[in-house]
Order: sequence, then C-alpha cells, then structure tokens
Amino acid sequence: MLADPQSGTAPVRSRLDAYPADATAGDLFRGASDAVAAKWHQVANGLADPADQDFSAIHEQVARQILDLGLTFRIAGDEDERDWPLTPMPLIVGAEEWATVERGLIQRAELLEQVAADIYGPQNLVAQGHLPAAVVAGSRYFARRMIGLRPRGGHLIHVYAVDLARGPRGQWRVLGDRLRLANGIGYALENRLALSRATGSLLTDIHTRRVAGFFSGLREGIARDCERARPRVALLTPGRFNQSYPEQAHLARYLGLPLVEGRDLTVDGDKLYVRTIAGPKRIDAVWRWIDTNALDPLSFDARSELGVPNLFDTWARGGLQIANWPGVEVLEARAFSAFLPRLFRNLLGEEPILPNIATWWCGQENEARIVEQRMDELVIGSAFGQASVNLPGRDPVAGASLSAKDRAALLEAMRRRPMDYCGQEIVNLSTTPAMIDDQLVPRPFTLRAFVARGANGEWTVMPGGFARVSTSDHLLTSLMGEGELSADVCVVDDTPLPGNAAINLEIPTIRRGGGILASQAADNLFWFGRYIERAEMTLRVIRSILGSSIEVDGGDARDPEVRHSLVRLLFFWGAITEATAGQPIPSVCGAALVEAQLPGGVAALIRQSQTVALSLRERFARDFWRIAKRPMPRIDSDRPNAMMESARDLIERFGALSGLSAENMVRGPAWRFLDLGRRLERALSICRIARQLSWAQVQDDALGVLLDLCDSQIIYRSRYLTGPLRDPVYDLVLLDGDNPRSLLFQLCKIEEHVAALPQLTEDNVPEAPLLAARALVGPLRSAMVGELGDMLLQDTETRLMALSDAIAERYFLHYELPEDPTQGSLLA
Repeated sequence: MLADPQSGTAPVRSRLDAYPADATAGDLFRGASDAVAAKWHQVANGLADPADQDFSAIHEQVARQILDLGLTFRIAGDEDERDWPLTPMPLIVGAEEWATVERGLIQRAELLEQVAADIYGPQNLVAQGHLPAAVVAGSRYFARRMIGLRPRGGHLIHVYAVDLARGPRGQWRVLGDRLRLANGIGYALENRLALSRATGSLLTDIHTRRVAGFFSGLREGIARDCERARPRVALLTPGRFNQSYPEQAHLARYLGLPLVEGRDLTVDGDKLYVRTIAGPKRIDAVWRWIDTNALDPLSFDARSELGVPNLFDTWARGGLQIANWPGVEVLEARAFSAFLPRLFRNLLGEEPILPNIATWWCGQENEARIVEQRMDELVIGSAFGQASVNLPGRDPVAGASLSAKDRAALLEAMRRRPMDYCGQEIVNLSTTPAMIDDQLVPRPFTLRAFVARGANGEWTVMPGGFARVSTSDHLLTSLMGEGELSADVCVVDDTPLPGNAAINLEIPTIRRGGGILASQAADNLFWFGRYIERAEMTLRVIRSILGSSIEVDGGDARDPEVRHSLVRLLFFWGAITEATAGQPIPSVCGAALVEAQLPGGVAALIRQSQTVALSLRERFARDFWRIAKRPMPRIDSDRPNAMMESARDLIERFGALSGLSAENMVRGPAWRFLDLGRRLERALSICRIARQLSWAQVQDDALGVLLDLCDSQIIYRSRYLTGPLRDPVYDLVLLDGDNPRSLLFQLCKIEEHVAALPQLTEDNVPEAPLLAARALVGPLRSAMVGELGDMLLQDTETRLMALSDAIAERYFLHYELPEDPTQGSLLA
C-alpha cells in the first residue's frame, strides 16, 4: 500500500466495501455516467468470446501481441525481464471528466515550472517565507550548481508525469509528481498499440481519442529551442540494466531518436557529440533518463559512470538543450506537497483543480505535533525520498501497523531529525472493472498521466495514460510489481472528434538511410553477428559428430579419426575442456551444448549474443528480436537423438535470424556491421575446419564432413559424379566466389562491406581496415586449387584476426575493444 520512495507518490489503500464478492455488472460500473457506462458495457461485450461468453480468447490475443511487440519489464532485484502484464479491459474515462483532469494537469505543470524557475533563479519563495529553505536544500536532488542557469528557450520542464487517484466519490487527487523520469510513458504507447491490435476496431467504435499526436508533439517540443533548423535529439539511457530500459528502447524506436549511453558521448567546447562510425556527430538536445547527479561526474557525483565529463558546460553555455532541465526533480520530494496549496494561491492566484493528498512536513513544529498525534491515521515517509532512521527502507509505513517498540523508536528518530519525515493521509481508491481469471471484478487503480510541451511550447496532455490495477485490494508502489496489471486508459467521446481518425502532420523532407550509427552500437552489431555465427558453426560440428556416432550404431561407420579431429576442434574453440574431450561422444556433445562457463560453449555463446542484443533492441525488427531473445532450450544430454534434434532446432533458429536480417534490415551501416561480423567469423571457421580436417588419414570422410559443415553437399553432387575428392571440394568450399558458403565469398563480402563504410577524411585514401580487407582477397582470388595448403589457410586466418583488430581500432570505442578470441574471453 506504499509508493515509490523517490517519486513522492502518495501511499494508497483501496476501498472495496462498495463491491461485494458477487458484484453484478451494475456494481462494476457504479458511479459512471450513463454514456460512459454504456461504453463499459460495449467494451465488455466486445471482449467476450461470442460463442462461450468468456474472456479466455482475448487474454490469449493480448498475450500474443505482448510477445510480438517484445514488451517486457524488470522488477527490482530480478535478473531476467518479464512479459508486460497488460489486461484486456481498459480504464475508460469520459470526455467531460477528462477535461477537468486536463485543465488540472496543465495548471499543475505551469505551477511546477514557476517554482523550479524560482528555486534556481531569484529564490523569492524562500526569501518571502512561502517555502522553507530546508525543503529545498534538504533534497538530494537539489543541484546547487544549477542556480542562475536558464535554458535557451526558457523552459525547465518539457515532460512531466503525475500519479492520480480517483476517490470513491469520483474526485481526482494527485498522489505524486514525477519530473525526474516519466516512467510509463512508453508503456502507455505500447499498451495502446497492443490493445488496438488485439481488439480490432473496438477502440475506434467507442470513440477513443488517439495518442499519436501527443508523441509527435513531444519530440517537436524538445527540438523547438535548438539552434539548428534540423536538430538531432537523442534519448540518454543509463543502459540495458536499468529497470525501465525496455521502455526507453521502445520510445527511441517509435520516436526515431538515437538511444545513447554516456560512454557514446563526448564534449568539445560547448557542444555535445556522439561517437559514430563516421566520426563525431553533434547532438542538439537530450531527453535524459538518468538523474541529475549522474549526468556529469566532474560537476556532480564523481562516482557516476553513467554520465559525460564536462556535460555541464554544454548546457550552461547554451550549446545543448536538455529535457528536463537538471535539478527540477527537487520538486518530487514529499515535503513539497505540504506547500503546494499555498503556492497555487501565491503564484497563480488560483485554487488547485487537482488537489494533492494532505501532507504534513515534520520540519515545522506544529505539523510535527499533528503527525505524532494522528500517527494511527497516517503513513510516515521520508520527506526527501531517501532512507530515514527507523523507516524500513525508503517506503512509507502506516503508523497503525507499527508495534509499540517500533513506534517509540520512530518517534524518537522523528524528534531528533524532524525535517527528514512527512506524514500523509491514507487515500481510499475507487475501483475499475478488471479482468481477473476470466471474470470482471472491481479492483483499485491509479492512473499515471503525462504532460509535455508541444511544437508551439504550450502544454499538451496525453489523452489517456497508463493505469496500474491491483489483482488484490492493495497497490504497493508506483512501479509495476508482481501481482499487478497495467491497463490502457481510453478517453472516450460521445461522437468521433473531427480529425480523430487521422492526424494531419506537416510532410517532412524526404530522407533515406538509417540515421547515425554510434560506435558502441556498431561494436555490438559486429559482435552479435560473430557470436551467432560461431554458435551456429559449433552446432554444425556437434551435429556432425552426433551423426557419425549414430551411424556407427547403425553399421555405417565414419572414420573415428575424423570424429576425433572434430572433438579436438571443439576443445580448441573453448566449447569443452581437455578432460571432456576424452569422454564418450554423447558426453562430449552434451557438454558442448550446455557449457555456459567456457567461452565456446553453445549456451555461453547464446547468452553472450543475447546480452549484446539487449543493447540493440531498438534497432531490431520485432520478429528478429523475438527470436534473438529466446532462451536456450533444455538439452537431454543422455539421448543422442534428442541432442541431434536440439542442435537442428537451434541451427534453424540462427537461419531464421539470417533470413530476417537479410530481408528486414536497410542496407546501411547497421546491417553491414552485423553481416560483417558473421562473414568474418564464418571465414575464420572455414579456415580452422579445413586445416583441422586436412590431417585426417581417411580423406573421403574428412572431405565429406567439410562439405557438410560448409553446407555444400548438394551443389557438390550436382557438379561432380564422384565422391568427395580434394581438389573439387577445396575449390568449392574455399575458392568458388559464387558459393555463399565458400571462404572466398566471405572475403569478398567483407571487402564490399568495409569499402562501403564511411571514411573520416575526404582524400579517398583507403583506411587501414579496407587495406587489410583487400590484402585478404588477393591471395585467394589468384590462387590455384593445387596451391592451397595449411600455410595459406593459416596466413588467411592471421590476416582475418588483424582485420578484426583494425575494424575495432577504427570504428569502435577504444577502451571497450573486445578481447582476442584466442585468449578465451567471452567477448571473443
């Protein structure tokens, strides 16, 4: 029943006594106007299966859309992401009711803008006694270095989120303000997309207002105050381990913003640049998703590894627009809520349309006495969103829930440092129809609404938002937690609004290409390609070993020496230990499949590819991402046939990824780095396999395996009527430039990709990677099949490794270069 400790969100407690366990449809929609109640009935009927009159089908459809869209989230403490818990039943708000909410949100946003401007400007509110200095200076988000600084366009707040609750009598109240991070804004978008796909025309039929215009206005509003006519706006993320990273990736992809981390960026003078494969590119504006304290380790928290050194200078000198302005999150503190009613009157001359919950800051003697006397009726929380003495963690605690001992300890702490504590009223929530276990039941909810500045600089409110619905009778935090549902928020009109069916936007200038490619993204794409190619080739080797093992049992033996060569290859690649190499074939293959510690194990390679892919999710098509994130299947290492089937399934998975990248990715730098990594890794594998098998005494079997591993059996049989012979096989798998699995084909593609990458200079002098790529192709293109031997293949392998280093040196971030694959690193 408590809230996000850093957001200032109010503690809430639901009230379900109005709805008995056997609530009827009338109970579910009680309190709604006749028009809105009719919409509820229409939605409920539209979601129910016409044949069975239940909701199982729509649950499955929504779940399928969640999977297709790749919607996930992470609960604090979880290592793995979870599927987004979207309920098919939306929260419906009538247009008349929403108009009041909208006015109240704009009024509140304007107040917060003025308060923030005063705190970092003249500070009249403190000087005139309207706001205690301790309320400002006591917050860990108060940024003293921002005093006296103003953004170029004069707007400190661009995007603002607010948690709302509707009481049992229909009145809306503010639970908390969120200016640091607008968490949920991306999920509000994805909720609408998933629900509209799953329900067909249902949302249109009830005249739901669209949200697309809000997001286009948000982007234009951030770019509005930039110097250049066509500014570049980036979304600054703390990285893939952040709890809301999936949401940030969805937003970046939808809005067309580069998703960058601090290590992607560099400062030169008063300008910010992103390191790209084409050199530094200027960033005009940043939508930040990290705290002010972490933005610049030289100006704020020196321990921060998320920010950019000297970033402070860029916005202080007017070279960078930043949303929201650093330091505005000071207004999120619970202590501010105690003074907002007075500030409405002093600054706006108005009463708040949406009042916040009653709050008492204990830094005032009279208020501290009230909190102590009414402790059983209130919850006690940290005034500034940080851990306070005798409070369990950062969450507020209900006074009535404390034991006598804990109560006495808390009171003692409050008397020692009263300014660290706040008391707040307990809010009773109204309920909304929720779909729980295929039944419509009343459940408490809160609504997160979003306000942003549009292209004209004026406030606009998203017509909807993101609702949190409890599956029980409590809502614990303002972040999604276990056992909670999200719901789309539909603002509905009695009749369709003019222009609601289509949004009229200015036609942009036609552009082609995939935008900028940051050096780190290129690095990740390159190694993602290498990981999946290495995993696929390892699986092909395992399949070949298992195939020969199974054939032995059937009487059609393959040379044991060839099997031994393949096993040794697995050891050289780091897929098994030397001790494992001496075990029976099924044990060897089972170990290589499930090995997660050694760098060459299939499980380790899949895990590493998925780790890298997490940073690329905004670049991948949804079908590609859905396949890439599939977990490693369970391997039955006791049954060779089962392992063979698992290997085949995984090879098909990697084949699907290759097909999707070939068909769905624009032929730009991102695709080239992904394919470049695959081609380079495949060329290395061909060299190593050919060298390893060349020592086998029985060359028929060895050459047959080489054809099989290079997926060239069919074309060989169509060309030659004989069995595998050295020269024809070597020509096909090493020198045939028309065979997409040959070594020469890989080298030619590598040269083609490197030649198409941008250069830093305009003198047309080839850079080191292109020179290295051309040096690779020459010897193979001019070689005769009889000249092929171990020396040439070893030289090619060495040159490939040198090319990999040259690519990394030229295009990637130097302090994050992947280690040499021969050194057994998981980054190899």
